[in-house]
Amino acid sequence: MDFTDEQLERYARHIILKEVGGAGQIALLNAKVLVVGAGGLGAPLLMYLAAAGVGTLGIIDDDVVELSNLQRQVIHHTADVGTAKVVSAAEKLQALNPDVKLELMQERLTPENAAEIIGAYDIVADGTDNFKTRHLVSDTCVALEKTLVSAALGPFEGQLATFKPHAGDDLPCYRCFLPIEPAPDDQRTCSDFGILGAVAGVVGSLQALEVLKEITGVGDSMAGKMLMIDAISMNMRKIGLPKDPGCPICSVNKND
Repeated sequence: MDFTDEQLERYARHIILKEVGGAGQIALLNAKVLVVGAGGLGAPLLMYLAAAGVGTLGIIDDDVVELSNLQRQVIHHTADVGTAKVVSAAEKLQALNPDVKLELMQERLTPENAAEIIGAYDIVADGTDNFKTRHLVSDTCVALEKTLVSAALGPFEGQLATFKPHAGDDLPCYRCFLPIEPAPDDQRTCSDFGILGAVAGVVGSLQALEVLKEITGVGDSMAGKMLMIDAISMNMRKIGLPKDPGCPICSVNKND
C-alpha cells in the first residue's frame, strides 16, 4: 500500500516512530474497529481512533444527545441536543479525518444481531454502561475470536482491560472477571451517582491507546490484566486477571 501525499503529512508523527513506522500506519488504515457506545468513553475513543487513521470505524448506539451528556461526552455539541449520537459523532469524525470510513448503526446490540455486527470487525471497544450489554459483547467476541478492549467508569474511577482468550490458554474473558450480572440495585449509571467529566476523557483516551497498540503490536498488551484508575488520589495500579478454568464461555469454547 502506498501513502498519498496527504496521508504522509497527516500521519507523519506516527510514521517517524520506529515502533510504528509505515507498516504500523498501514495496519491502522486497514483496521476495522467497532465502538459500542458513543457516550462518555466513546467520545474520546472515537476521536483518537479517527485521528490515528483507523480505516473503518463502526459506531453502534441507539441513544440521542441530551444536554446533560455534554459535561463529559465531548464529541457532541450543544446544537446536537436531540440528534442521534451516531449521527452527531460521525459529523465530528468526518470533519477531523475524511480518510476514515464510518459505519453507523442507530440501534441496540442484541443477541439477535450481535454476531453479525461484531463479526464484521477486527477489534471491539466496549464503552457501554450496562452489564447485560457488556456480557453480550464479551460472549460474542469469545465465540468469534475477536479482541475486546473494555473500559468502565465510576464517579472518580475507571477500569481498563483487554480480553482475548483466543490468543492464549491462560488469558481470561470478561466473564472470568465478572461471571454474572450484578443485582439491579448495584447497576447504577452516571445519571444515578454522577461523574467528574474529565474522568471519562482520561479513561476513554487510554482505551483508544490500547486499541491502537493491539492494531500495531506496539508495547505490551493489557490482556490478562486490568488497569485501575483513581482520579481522587491520581493513582493507577495494574492487577492480574486470572482465567477461570470453569468459565462457561471461554473455557468451554477453548476445549471444544
